[in-house]
Amino acid sequence: MKILVIGSGGREHALVWKLAQSPRVTKLYCAPGNAGIEQLAACVAIQANDIAGLKSFAQSEDIDLTVVGPEAPLAAGIVDEFRRARLKIFGPTRAAAQLESSKTFSKELMARYHIPTAVSQSFTDLKPALEYLDRQHAPIVVKADGLAQGKGVVVATTLEQARQALIDMLDKKTFGQSGSRVVIEEFLDGEELTIMAFTDGKTVVPMLPAQDHKRVGDGDTGPNTGGMGAYAPAPLGSPALRAAVLDQVLQPVVAAMSKSGSPFAGVLYAGLMVVKGKPYVLEFNARFGDPETEVILPLLKTDLVDVVEAVVEHRLDQLSVEWHDRSAVCVVMTSGGYPGSYETGVPIAGLPEKVLSGDVLVYHAGTKRQGRDVVTAGGRVLGVTGVGPNFTDALQRAYGTVRTISFPGCHYRSDIAQRALRAGTGRR
Repeated sequence: MKILVIGSGGREHALVWKLAQSPRVTKLYCAPGNAGIEQLAACVAIQANDIAGLKSFAQSEDIDLTVVGPEAPLAAGIVDEFRRARLKIFGPTRAAAQLESSKTFSKELMARYHIPTAVSQSFTDLKPALEYLDRQHAPIVVKADGLAQGKGVVVATTLEQARQALIDMLDKKTFGQSGSRVVIEEFLDGEELTIMAFTDGKTVVPMLPAQDHKRVGDGDTGPNTGGMGAYAPAPLGSPALRAAVLDQVLQPVVAAMSKSGSPFAGVLYAGLMVVKGKPYVLEFNARFGDPETEVILPLLKTDLVDVVEAVVEHRLDQLSVEWHDRSAVCVVMTSGGYPGSYETGVPIAGLPEKVLSGDVLVYHAGTKRQGRDVVTAGGRVLGVTGVGPNFTDALQRAYGTVRTISFPGCHYRSDIAQRALRAGTGRR
């Protein structure tokens, strides 16, 4: 099988690594890829949003299956375009991807089908948004409606902070078109959890529960980022809670999308807030999460090619998806200044020769090759994952490797997965 992976981040490196393990794969391509991915796949100089270029490449190379990593091409309709050309592709259609590309669409769907979520209102004009805000209490959440690379959420501890967020998004256009509509949402006080699921539009197969670390600083301080690290399986995701998420969230939203005429096939990501043992949806994503993928895929026992193909061919009910009984922790290493402005082109020292070997996996996120050097090319530079029989071992492997890698301005959190250690278990 010839497979094309679309994207250039740590999630795509993890996908390429997992797909490369399948005996069914004869050739792997990645567009555009990065300095780590090039060790496993032929990198193609086509950007992830160049749908026409990607389709042309898939046709000319007789690609058997395409796997889409990032959200932007999904929201732009790459799946629809590939299907029209009779090309097999893994991911939801443009209409189904609205679950991620429009928070208003997602909120309205959840309200219609009684899927638990925070109370909210959406606005396109500043004046009514401010008037609504004046009737609320802090803390409160302000979200850009569209795609904002995980940075379009402001958890305001005061109404003044929320006011400024509304002005930034609706008046100053901080997030461009993505912030032309905003959602003002009730603050839910609980603990966050991610549960992703494979679905073919009917059958839903949840993955292991994971927990992301969105704030840039230790102790969950500082601004939100695309993710500073993750671990799985998160102890918070008990069997009872996972059953509730499947019954109250995942299956109802998949059924609702099918009923609306836009069946969802691919990976459905549910970002949850668990409040007093009950799950509430914070957001849906229409693809694998990043950095959650970097801890979930090392724990997947079943051949990923088999799973992806079962989804594309709408026969997921015929496949048993199995998991390793181990723990995984990912620590993200970022450029100094991220998620604000940062320098790129900085040489990275200490990278292991084999970046994906044994129980330590060094996923490249924002890197490129410059002569003999591997240099930084983004805010999130590397995702270092340790895998072990428990979280203590996984953490030692991850941080032990992180400390051998360096580049000027490098930043990472030192408290990834501490909640799991406090829970006293690394097993599901």
